[in-house]
Amino acid sequence: MAGQIDPEDSIFEKLRRRDDQAQEEKTRLVNERERALYEKQQRRLSELVEANTTLPCTISSVRVLGARNTRPSFLKRIVDPLLSANQDRPYTLSEALRETQYAVDKLYRHDIFTERPSISIDRPDQTDPSSTPTDIDVYISAREKSRLTFKTGTEAGNTEGSAFTNLTLRNIFGGAESLDLNASLGTRTRSAYQARFETPVLSDPDVRAEVGGLASSTQKGWASHEEILKGGWAKLRWLGIGGKNELSYTGLWRQVTGMAENASPTVRGDAGDSVKSSITYSLTDDQRDYPLLPQSGYLRKSSVELAGWGPLQGDVAFVKTEVEAQGAVPIPLPGVEGRSGVSFTTGFRAGVLYPLPLGFSSRAEASRINDRFQLGGPTDVRGFRLGGLGPRDGNDAVGGDLYAAGSANLLMPIPRVGPDKPFRIQAFVNGGRLLALKRAGSEKEENQPNLFDRIPSTIAELRNGLPSMAAGVGLVYAHPAARFELNFSLPLVIRKGEDARKGLQFGLGISML
Repeated sequence: MAGQIDPEDSIFEKLRRRDDQAQEEKTRLVNERERALYEKQQRRLSELVEANTTLPCTISSVRVLGARNTRPSFLKRIVDPLLSANQDRPYTLSEALRETQYAVDKLYRHDIFTERPSISIDRPDQTDPSSTPTDIDVYISAREKSRLTFKTGTEAGNTEGSAFTNLTLRNIFGGAESLDLNASLGTRTRSAYQARFETPVLSDPDVRAEVGGLASSTQKGWASHEEILKGGWAKLRWLGIGGKNELSYTGLWRQVTGMAENASPTVRGDAGDSVKSSITYSLTDDQRDYPLLPQSGYLRKSSVELAGWGPLQGDVAFVKTEVEAQGAVPIPLPGVEGRSGVSFTTGFRAGVLYPLPLGFSSRAEASRINDRFQLGGPTDVRGFRLGGLGPRDGNDAVGGDLYAAGSANLLMPIPRVGPDKPFRIQAFVNGGRLLALKRAGSEKEENQPNLFDRIPSTIAELRNGLPSMAAGVGLVYAHPAARFELNFSLPLVIRKGEDARKGLQFGLGISML
């Protein structure tokens, strides 16, 4: 009859339920046993350290457990220095643990493990004739990350957002190598495809080599054209006393195309193909507590790029230097314990582009629109449109060869939101100047002495009068991926031809002035 329950079905259902319960109980017991074993190891380690801090010891062996996909030779470079056979003198127990923690930290910074590896210490088998009473064995337990990661989503860069697809292959050859493949479509960058391979040098997480290639198409509406890039790079990065160092070579084929009907003669004059072959060195020292919304600390950054000179070839030649500095200090409030969330931030950026003779020739050409600086917009000088400062030809911002910009910001927590949230009210004043070593529309070629003579006069012009300035107030939200700002800006000083923006202005970026 309908609605009746088959006795056999009922029996099987009960048996299945009992099996599930038994499996759950078994899993729970295994987890508890593992947790108890881990806690026992930690207690034993703690007791051992407390009782024998200055006790001489020798590390006879180091074993890394759980690193199934990592090459033994890669691990050997990290853990072999721990062995007492490779030391000039015996360890104390505290020294042995400190050096082991240092090795574990190096392993973890390779970003191939899900969490920081744990350390266990044990005595070797005393029946082994090769062991001594001071010997200890070190066990490093790790859990590797997945070797394949695929994700899609949206991301934010300076003045634009994009949708992306990303594929990452991790620890490819067992030495913390990674291959990153990325494709994106954006509001300004119509399409971008990039492949990047990175590997540590000699198992050192602080020294990394990288090679990569890209193809992109970017709409540059402020200068009535589209730029297409295809090329590649090779980089070497290392951590030094002064901060993060990077030395790179870049080879790019660039094309200025897709010009609007009203594109200026300066833009049309730079239309077509060009090849840039350059070497770049940069140094970054970032001591800010939270780069997207700093309340304390400082940033120092500098870079120099040499293109087309001597054996570098290509068809553009210049030296391009930029410096950036930022500082943030917390402001205490009476009656508020700890940090108040109020901070004062100042920032400064400057750069110069100096044309050089191409290859081994003796004549220098004026810079191209691809290489010149642009200034203005929500990520540097707020209160002006993107590319709104500096030389113009008609409606086009054609960029400049020398610039300086600065900003001062007072940030305060939103009432009833609190200082621990990534929201702030800001009041700011910022300004800058952008100048060219040659006037837009002048002859393309100039000899080297004339260009050199223009530098002092251009620097003098930079100090002539007030910079273009704007002030305002706004809301700031520091998302983990980017900083969002909605500001009301009021231009204070506007030079002839510059494109200011009074009223609301939205900005997003990862590096705000």
